[in-house]
Amino acid sequence: MKFHWFHLMPYPDLPDDFREKYSSVWVDVPSHLYDPVLGHEVYNDYLDELEYAADMGFDGICVNEHHQNAYGLMPSPNLMAASLARRTSNTALVVLGNSIALYDPPIRVAEEFAMLDVISGGRLVAGFPVGTSMDTNYGYGQVPATLREKYREAHDLIIKAWTEPEPFAWNGKYTQLRYVNTWPRPLQKPHPPIWVPGGGSIETTEWIADNDYLMANLSYAGYKAGKSVMDQYWDLVDEKEKDPNPYSAGFLQLVAVSETEEQAKKDYEEAALYFYRRCLHVNPIFNNVPGYRSLRSLELSMKAGRPSSLGAFGGTHGWDDYLEMGNIIAGSPEHVAEKIRDLATSLRVGHLMLLLQFGNMSKELTMKNTRLFAEKVMPEVKDLWDDEWEDKWWIHPLAEEQMSQPAAVK
Repeated sequence: MKFHWFHLMPYPDLPDDFREKYSSVWVDVPSHLYDPVLGHEVYNDYLDELEYAADMGFDGICVNEHHQNAYGLMPSPNLMAASLARRTSNTALVVLGNSIALYDPPIRVAEEFAMLDVISGGRLVAGFPVGTSMDTNYGYGQVPATLREKYREAHDLIIKAWTEPEPFAWNGKYTQLRYVNTWPRPLQKPHPPIWVPGGGSIETTEWIADNDYLMANLSYAGYKAGKSVMDQYWDLVDEKEKDPNPYSAGFLQLVAVSETEEQAKKDYEEAALYFYRRCLHVNPIFNNVPGYRSLRSLELSMKAGRPSSLGAFGGTHGWDDYLEMGNIIAGSPEHVAEKIRDLATSLRVGHLMLLLQFGNMSKELTMKNTRLFAEKVMPEVKDLWDDEWEDKWWIHPLAEEQMSQPAAVK
């Protein structure tokens, strides 16, 4: 079992009346709410937290891409990964992702991911999300009906750019290039492992299975609601007669570890409510623009009772509700370890991505949560799947003696 410390980098100072006063945390949230001086402090705290997670032994540290929002302050996750590449040594850098349909031309992704892979000594996991409707259709003006077609062409171009040893021409529907000749090339061969976030779109899930990529279910509904998405994935794997390898699947879960269940509520309730009530306050008109999802995917989601908007998680729910519904796993290390084992076996996932910082959680509390999980939870469930399956979706870094290290600062 592998554990990955996932950071959204939320803005921690949205006003108390944010839900009442503003229509959405995404797309039209006014930028006057952002304080760059606080932002300077927050970015550096967040990088400290990611580096601390690497020091504590997490297998991977995760960043991702979002635009025009206060939910996640990373329009360029590659900048964050570049910083982390020099300040960490053994941990995988999981960039989930670049939203490849937004790059014109997409070879920019091939180039920057190759740079990250080489700088880090082969520690990059390359994430290829389609991207949310808020980011792609509203923030970057992509046409909903052609977004997925553009995404797949971008994918094909990036893979060829990484693997074709000679310059070539590309004459696609969305990109035309007389010369494609990527320098540098990735260190990992034939290319870094590719993970694709999937939240229930049947076309995305089928495409992931067809390409033997890792299916990363990034959901804030928790492991109970996530079972329908993962069951859909495993049904497809079975239908396509592929190995039901748990390492081909990942899941994102909010976790809050403290001395007791009562102390966990005292420690983390404020941050959890900030996250669900403010960071996920998304106007439904931005969440699923017509054409972004197919009719087939919408029908399947409706039948499964999945929320159609991120904003559906907020409102009147409280801490106890989120624990009961499985949105958050919280309590003592022993209780959390038991729940994590249940999650991993019921969803059949070999990669668990953890939100151990969420909402307006302080740096001190984040590090407490991280330390308790690393020292008291991880050892209890780390052995899961080890003797049964090979992880073919993992990094292949240079040997330790080949790794360059940053020079000491004088």
